[in-house]
Amino acid sequence: MLTLTNVSVNYGAIEALTGISLHVEQGEVVTLIGANGAGKTTTLRTITGLLEPRAGQVIFEGQDISGKATHKLVAQGISMSPEGRGVFANLSVRENLQMGAYLNKNKRGIAADMERAFRMFPRLKERESQKAGTLSGGEQQMLAIGRALMSNPRLLMLDEP
Repeated sequence: MLTLTNVSVNYGAIEALTGISLHVEQGEVVTLIGANGAGKTTTLRTITGLLEPRAGQVIFEGQDISGKATHKLVAQGISMSPEGRGVFANLSVRENLQMGAYLNKNKRGIAADMERAFRMFPRLKERESQKAGTLSGGEQQMLAIGRALMSNPRLLMLDEP
């Protein structure tokens, strides 16, 4: 499903990743473990198109997606729940979940996906009208994961869940 081959990424003159390779099969759970600054988040940001590799390739379902725009990768089935949650603090829980389905034009599908998120995280259902910024940290994390699931991804990445 996903292959990174000799991927290197720089932040300006600073080399953040040097020649990382990994392979993920469909249905497999893979965990990146390392110290702070080891490149875990940089790897995920490169897969999602937020960073462009200086060298190497990112292949998703047989297609080179290296440096492809993030919204196009979401449409292809890649979703990420970011480190630090990244909820829209001034929007309600429901509105945050709707943001995760922004590419979906099927209202019935969005409603079904939202109900799935509420079944997965019942606390979010209890708080669906509440502003996301007033949720506890754990509730915000549930919301961030629920939002990532709203696009029905085939590849879900969780950065420090």
